[in-house]
Amino acid sequence: MIRRKLLATMLALVGTTLAGACFAQASVTFTKPVKLIVPFAPGGTSDILARMIAPKLSLTLKQTVVVENRPGAAGNLGASIVAKSDPDGHTLLLMDLSSLAVAPHLYTTLTYNPVKDLAPVSMISFSPYLFAVNPKLGVKTVAELLAYGKKNPDKLVFAHAGIGSGNQIVGLELAKHWGIQWVTVPYKGGSAAINAVLAGEANVIVNGSTATLPYVKNNQLVALAVTGDKRFDSLPNVPTYGELKLPAADSGSWQGVLVASGTPAPVIAKLNAEINAILKDPEVVARISSQGAKPVPMTPQALAKWMQESSVNFGKVIRENNLKIE
Repeated sequence: MIRRKLLATMLALVGTTLAGACFAQASVTFTKPVKLIVPFAPGGTSDILARMIAPKLSLTLKQTVVVENRPGAAGNLGASIVAKSDPDGHTLLLMDLSSLAVAPHLYTTLTYNPVKDLAPVSMISFSPYLFAVNPKLGVKTVAELLAYGKKNPDKLVFAHAGIGSGNQIVGLELAKHWGIQWVTVPYKGGSAAINAVLAGEANVIVNGSTATLPYVKNNQLVALAVTGDKRFDSLPNVPTYGELKLPAADSGSWQGVLVASGTPAPVIAKLNAEINAILKDPEVVARISSQGAKPVPMTPQALAKWMQESSVNFGKVIRENNLKIE
């Protein structure tokens, strides 16, 4: 009898809490256009996802959602803008969250604190990294690339999305694992890095599949490996990092949305509910999946935990490579 009463009381409390949360969300209104800041150049993974989500978010929030590209400092410029914005939910940040996990460990001075100044809203998607090269390099496998690198020291040029980006960290891990040297060149986002490899300025890249897969399909890039343990359905002949026993096998482009810290909990809950609903839309699921990614909706609390764990992991790699940026 006591257990029944206790259970009934707990259920009543949960029901009251849920009802209160739903009421709070329902009372949230957006009174002006919403900015969706992408801290990278147009054409990259973050930009593609932002422009996919913005029109649908405009409908649910009943306000125009404008995508603004603010590239610079491996995403830190745009992130700082959002961190310093009014905490009312009208300025959102959509980016590869690996950069935020890296920043506190890499930069000696930051104009914002990713943990204290930004509040998680929801994860958007995960896309594995494709390890790819310019076709003119004449290699089709990792083994051929390593053989080329040994015969041609300093001729491998690795392009990445900026100093402190997740794909730069993976590039460092690969070079250390293989015991090779390659020139690393930072660009303002993944799309700029891809363009550099396409133009022949660089010849090696590790980048999210959402932005990179179309160029592989068009034979403009040659994919040598994909992170994870499961092969791409669209690239069945490309081996995985797991098969090749490469480091950073579970790395990739984790895209998410955040707002300025201090944004009211009901506003964050409203944004989380609307974004997660969009990520379950069959059209959106199909579009994300067609680019080799998958939607990964999360609660704000789950995303906060993920970011904390990622920060610990990236911090270890940065310390091992003695990386610091003034």
